[in-house]
Amino acid sequence: MQVCLFLTGANGQQPLLDVAPLQGIEGLRSLIVHEPISQRVDPRIAPATDAPSCILQLYFDELAALEAASSGDGPIHRVLQAQSVAKSFTQQVMAVRALVSPRPGGEASAQRCTYLVEYEGPAEDFDTWLAHYLQHHAPLMSTLPALRELEIYTRVECTIGLPCARADAMQRNKVVFDDASALADALASPVRDLMRGDFHALPPYQGGTPHFAMRSTYGNLAKH
Repeated sequence: MQVCLFLTGANGQQPLLDVAPLQGIEGLRSLIVHEPISQRVDPRIAPATDAPSCILQLYFDELAALEAASSGDGPIHRVLQAQSVAKSFTQQVMAVRALVSPRPGGEASAQRCTYLVEYEGPAEDFDTWLAHYLQHHAPLMSTLPALRELEIYTRVECTIGLPCARADAMQRNKVVFDDASALADALASPVRDLMRGDFHALPPYQGGTPHFAMRSTYGNLAKH
């Protein structure tokens, strides 16, 4: 199972982290940079006023490779320190469940539109909560019109030495579309009504569920 390091930039942070120095990192499979979009795409949820300035996803096939890259003397640490932005980011490592994967082939980099959702938690019983989510909510999400990708993320405990505060979301997920119009159409579809119904049937949990519509730039950084 892949693991993903989420680096989330504080609201209003400028400029965006320069990701070019990350391209040579051993074990880094892919990198996605998400930036907030201004237009409203969700008819049911207003855009967040405190949206992150950016969210970076760094994918590794092995947890050991992620830990090595994120150690106190590792390359991710050095990039954050060199650009003096470490205190403006939070970090979290999560396991990746890719339930709808991007089609193979195509260009090495592309732009999409993503809806990122965070469940802060905690759940009253996380195993029960996650089982319901995977068995009921995820299959509904997978039928959203024009969906390109669906991933669900759960927490991973690990040892990394990044100089960033740790986030502690119990779960995240994302749905990906070609553009903002396709995302807006999906969120206005009957499938979304079914999803909202199941949302209210989720087992008990605490915390908020912030939703962020983002413009997403993909880059395949695997070493060959």
